[in-house]
Amino acid sequence: MKPSVYLLSVVFAATVSAQALAATPPPEPKPDLAKGQATATAMCVACHTADGSRGSPANPILQGQHPEYTAKQLAEFKSGKRENAIMRGMSATLSESDMLNVSAFYASKVAKPGFAKNKDLVALGEKIYRGGIADRSVPACSGCHSPNGAGIPSQYPRMAGQHADYTEAQMLAFRSGLRKNSAQMTGIAAKMNDREIKAVSDYIAGLR
Repeated sequence: MKPSVYLLSVVFAATVSAQALAATPPPEPKPDLAKGQATATAMCVACHTADGSRGSPANPILQGQHPEYTAKQLAEFKSGKRENAIMRGMSATLSESDMLNVSAFYASKVAKPGFAKNKDLVALGEKIYRGGIADRSVPACSGCHSPNGAGIPSQYPRMAGQHADYTEAQMLAFRSGLRKNSAQMTGIAAKMNDREIKAVSDYIAGLR
């Protein structure tokens, strides 16, 4: 190979390599659990307890929740896509890194099991969760949230053991249009009556 041709080959190869490196996105920053814990302790503990476990039934259990889902909810509280005056204020000061860190902290905890309380409705709740409501085209909850309530990371939240009161409140909020950040859940809740929502919410509380 002539020197000039060789030099051109080297320059071309170097240029292609540089372009390839430039086109490669930088690696995602790893969540900092210590910083996440600090945020949780400073801002979240009053409503969600120190580790996101079984606090007030009016507030969600964050322990063991998929971090992608929790971070998405925080971002939507901050933007106003999901409406909640308290959470809008709490999330307003959080950076994207803060959200990732605190979400990862809660996800690192092992979720404690819950239990269903309404024996009269547990059979109906199980029927809806596992088979949906065919005559109204309500899909089975297990299709998205998995048979044991583990959910699908980044797509659908973990539901197993969640407070029945909280799940019921969210379903009613979807149905009324108060909660607007999931068109899919709005459509599903719109086809369910109060008894069905209460039944499936209570059944979910006992999933494990």
